[in-house]
Amino acid sequence: MHICLIAPPGIAVPPPGGRGTGAVVDRLARGLVRAGHRVLLAAAADSTCPVPLVGRTGPPTAADVVHDHTVTGPLRHPRRPAQPLVATAHGPFDAASGPVYRAMRGVAVLAVSHAQAATADGVRLAGVIHHGLDVDSVPVGRGNGGYASFLGRMSPASGAREAALLARVAGVPLRMAADLRRPAERAFFDARVAPLLGGDVEFLGELGRDEELQLVGESFALMHPGRGAEPSGLTMIEALATGTPVVATPFGAAPEIVDDGVTGLLCPNGITLAAALPDAAGLDRAACRAAAVRRFSTERMVGEHVRLYEGLLSGPAPVRRAGHGHAAL
Repeated sequence: MHICLIAPPGIAVPPPGGRGTGAVVDRLARGLVRAGHRVLLAAAADSTCPVPLVGRTGPPTAADVVHDHTVTGPLRHPRRPAQPLVATAHGPFDAASGPVYRAMRGVAVLAVSHAQAATADGVRLAGVIHHGLDVDSVPVGRGNGGYASFLGRMSPASGAREAALLARVAGVPLRMAADLRRPAERAFFDARVAPLLGGDVEFLGELGRDEELQLVGESFALMHPGRGAEPSGLTMIEALATGTPVVATPFGAAPEIVDDGVTGLLCPNGITLAAALPDAAGLDRAACRAAAVRRFSTERMVGEHVRLYEGLLSGPAPVRRAGHGHAAL
């Protein structure tokens, strides 16, 4: 097949930090090429993904399938009649994006988790495809650093403050990493997280991807105590790939990623999370790595996309309607 992938405006593929939507698009593009398909990429000029770049005047009409990773692109780009158009929703279906996706017609909209899909009220969903990871590129950690780790945004929903508080309650050393590039993130950190630092709770700032993987891989558990509806949970997937169990609250995509009692612990609230945190050190790290290989590989992600593309080329887009918090076929 000939597939055109459209990345968000101004986003290099892959991005310098190796995270976010640009990284997902990069893995999909490379995986499709390895699977024998032709790929064109609409992305920032400084992208280094080894596929041909095209401009943003609209997707090439020669492509068999166009796969848009922006939000509003599917409503703006011209396409030839019967040319399949796929749109992946990488963020939540909220007050800003929900109306955009509900307005799409003849577009195969994908969610990245079943939890996200359950909030897609009125959106015509074609299905759910979880993110994939090049697991072979992730080093297996030893988990012998004697600390828990936190990796995520500095925001109320991420659970950064809760991670610091609960680690202290549990008597467990914690090492945290996050970027503070946005003013809101800096303000939240200064007001809500910085006062909790000191002693066994350490903030390392922004790390490169290799440093992040080392941080998580040396930890005995990744803490994910957020109460927000995290759509994809890619940080949790990366932790499993290093062999590190995840201790999380059961919100967003966490229950789809963590096998409770096997690859991590799902705790209903902060009190139970703090009590359970030390137990994560006894979980089988090999089982965590195996789960990442089996369930979250790039090959699995690419295969699911290819099957969707082929189905669209052979007939109309399947429709999975979601409403009132419940996804239904």
